[in-house]
Amino acid sequence: MAVSKAQKAATAKYEAKVYDKVLVRLPRGKKNEIEEHIKPKGESLNGFISTAIDEKLERDKEKAGE
Repeated sequence: MAVSKAQKAATAKYEAKVYDKVLVRLPRGKKNEIEEHIKPKGESLNGFISTAIDEKLERDKEKAGE
């Protein structure tokens, strides 16, 4: 079923309001490596990257508070 122009516009407006978008450039092959790693877990690439960033931020906060 096709998505209407109004639905596309509404989705774009919602995403612009709720999400920040970031372009991530990886060395060729790294994306496939990550996808193979997360496939058995059923995790999305976006979810994996977001979790990795959160974990790194937390480690750095703990390290700074030593």
